[in-house]
Amino acid sequence: MAKTRELRRRVRSVEKTRQITKTMEMVATSRLKRSQDRVVGARPYAQALGEVLGDLLAPEFVDRFPLLRQPKGTPKRVALIGVTSNRGLCGAFNANLIREMRARMAELEGAGTTVELHLIGRKGIGFFRFLRREIAAQRTDIGDRPTPQHAEEIVTPLMARYAAGELDGVEVVFARFVSPLSTPPTRLPVLPLRAPDRAGRRVPYYILRPGPDALLDALVPLFLRNQVYRALVETAASEQGARRTAMKNATDNAGDMIDTLRRSLNRARQAQITQELAEIVGGAEAQKG
Repeated sequence: MAKTRELRRRVRSVEKTRQITKTMEMVATSRLKRSQDRVVGARPYAQALGEVLGDLLAPEFVDRFPLLRQPKGTPKRVALIGVTSNRGLCGAFNANLIREMRARMAELEGAGTTVELHLIGRKGIGFFRFLRREIAAQRTDIGDRPTPQHAEEIVTPLMARYAAGELDGVEVVFARFVSPLSTPPTRLPVLPLRAPDRAGRRVPYYILRPGPDALLDALVPLFLRNQVYRALVETAASEQGARRTAMKNATDNAGDMIDTLRRSLNRARQAQITQELAEIVGGAEAQKG
C-alpha cells in the first residue's frame, strides 16, 4: 500500500514538472521567433555597412583617425566583452560561452596581455565573481531585447579609450546564431578595425559628399557599434533556441519517466490485488478446515 501511494505521488510530481517545462518551451519558441527576426534584419545592414567601409578605407587615413590605429607587436591591454544570459535552464549555453571566454583569457594572458573583463548577463558575472576575477564593467539590464542604444553604451567608452591609446584591442565573445540547434560560441575582434576583404568583388564608384574624412568619422563608430549590436541580438536568439531545446528534452524525459512510473504502479497494484486474493482464499480455506 505504501509503495503504490509513493508511486502515485511521484507520478503527480513529474506531471507538474512536465507542465512547467512544456510551458517554458512554448514561451521560448515565441521569443525565439522575435529574436530570430531581429538577427535576420540586422545581418544585411551589417554586411552592406562593412562593404562600404571596406571600400572607403585607405592607408592614408590611418594616421588621421585614431580608431584605425593598428597596434604593433603584442597588445598590452585588451578589453574582452563577454555576453551571457541573465537566466539559466538553457542547457550548456552559458557554460560554453564561459569556457570560450576563459580560453581566450588564458591565451591573451599567456602572451603577456592584461585582460579587462566587461561582462553582460548575470551568469557570466556570477561565475567570474566566484573566481574572484576583477570585473571592469557589468550589465544585467539588457535581457533578451537588446537595442542599438545598449550597444552604443557598451562600446563608446571603449572606443574612446582605444583612440587615446589606453587599450590595444577590444574583443567580444558571443553565441553565433546558426540555427536553434546550433549556437556556437564565437570570438569577434572589434578593435583594431578589420574591414571586410574586397578580393573578388567589384568596387563601385562613389561620389563622396561632404568628403571621405567626414564619412569615415561617422561610419567607423557606426560600424563598431553595429558589430556589438549583432553580438547582442545573436546571443539573445541563441539563448532562446538553447532554452527551447533544453525544455523540449526535459518535457520528453518527463514523459518517459511518467510512463515508467505508471508501469511500476500498475505492477504494484496487480501484486497488491494478487496478495489480497490470496489472503481471501487462504482465509476461506482455513474456515473450511
